Amino acid sequence: MGHPDLWVKGWPVIVAPMKLGMWAVAAFLAVGSAPVATGQQQMVAATPPMGWNSWDSYGLTITEPQFRDEVKVLKTKLLPFGWNYAVIDEGWFFENPEDRPKPELLRYAIDAHGRYVPVPARFPSSPQKGAAKPIANPAGPELKLAATIQETGFSELGAWVHAQGLKFGIHIVRGIPRASVERNLPVEGSSFHAEDVADQADKCPWDPTNWGVKDNAAGQAWYDSVLRQYAAWGVDLLKVDCIADRPYKSDEIRMIRRAIDKTGRPMVLSLSPGPTGLDHAVEVGELANMWRMSNDVWDVWASDKGFPQSVKSQFARTAAWAKYAKPGNWPDADMLPLGELQPHPGEGKPRSTRLTPDEQRTQLTLWGMARSPLIVGANLTLLDAATLKLLTNREWIAIDQTATQSSESLHEGELIAWQAQMPDGKVALAIFNTGDAALEVDRRFGELGKALGEKTWQVRDVWDAKELGSSSKVSTTLAPHASVLLMLR
Repeated sequence: MGHPDLWVKGWPVIVAPMKLGMWAVAAFLAVGSAPVATGQQQMVAATPPMGWNSWDSYGLTITEPQFRDEVKVLKTKLLPFGWNYAVIDEGWFFENPEDRPKPELLRYAIDAHGRYVPVPARFPSSPQKGAAKPIANPAGPELKLAATIQETGFSELGAWVHAQGLKFGIHIVRGIPRASVERNLPVEGSSFHAEDVADQADKCPWDPTNWGVKDNAAGQAWYDSVLRQYAAWGVDLLKVDCIADRPYKSDEIRMIRRAIDKTGRPMVLSLSPGPTGLDHAVEVGELANMWRMSNDVWDVWASDKGFPQSVKSQFARTAAWAKYAKPGNWPDADMLPLGELQPHPGEGKPRSTRLTPDEQRTQLTLWGMARSPLIVGANLTLLDAATLKLLTNREWIAIDQTATQSSESLHEGELIAWQAQMPDGKVALAIFNTGDAALEVDRRFGELGKALGEKTWQVRDVWDAKELGSSSKVSTTLAPHASVLLMLR
């Protein structure tokens, strides 16, 4: 866990390179001996992160012009409502991402120290000032993996994102590039080389690009060098894949956490893929800000397959993880595959979301009540009025961002209810029909959540922005896969 500067009730609290404020220590003491997020974790993710990620619309293929176009819409249409992270997902270091199904054909961009760098042909602002002409390293008898060694980076693009009032994020797969190990490149800032770092017996089961990293001084030096690079680029969110499950890599999560803390730059650490095991809840809470509770969620209501994950299957997972949500720690129900998923979605063909309007409301309602990070995958340049209206509902966003506690309060067959306590004394109540037939609901509030009691509440429909008057019960008919979100006061 790095180098603890402070011990409280037997638990180390990382405060280097920045000291904890008294509020953070007080928050720690308030929960007794249970481990909590570090001060830095709480500062960068005091509320569930909100933003946009390129994967659902662009997969591996996004270019800088496309990213800038998305960011412009994010700034003008969604930032006023809190959506402030712009994240480039996997593959920004591939010269030919279309060849990803044939890994032997891939051409990588790396720097002289073996770290991935953005490809200038896709990210024109990436070459650094004074950079030498790139060195081509084609595959051949001695080198199986083709790479170009050059000095590029995301510094200029990151600064531009910041100038829009937004935060900048990137995706990586844990480990060290196999192309760098093949060339045994030196690790920046150390006496180690790539072969000292790589665990060539450890590979990601579904990604052919990297080797795992040894849990030793060389491995830590590698991650320190990578995070120094990302901090210099202005990265605010780092999504690390093949680390939260298949397999779960505790040692590499710890090395990355140490490396982030050493940079002194506040940076959200997001772990993928899922399902992260509930038995790792305490550890990921100590080390990360958000972690996936499931495999990839796509625009599918229900499925018997393990991939993609369906919206319906998230009800059980969000219920199990809800108690672990707190400032600095947000179990992640995955991205929101709404709107237009094109031109090159990370799964399936270009399309409009397959979720019906009722299913879209239900997904957003569940994510909000569970206080999940909200990361939209729609192509924002093609954002339609209906999707924009959903994503800019301030009352729904306030539940996700400000609720102090939330949980599933009733589960009877296809009827599920959640309640969330709001800081102003109001209570949010969500009622879901997860079945395939219409469902009549005629329940007193106390039946839907014991904490609601038998009192009469003033009721407001959040999605329809409509006052419903005073009542002590809910009487409604929910269509298949539909939901209602109420604010009680």
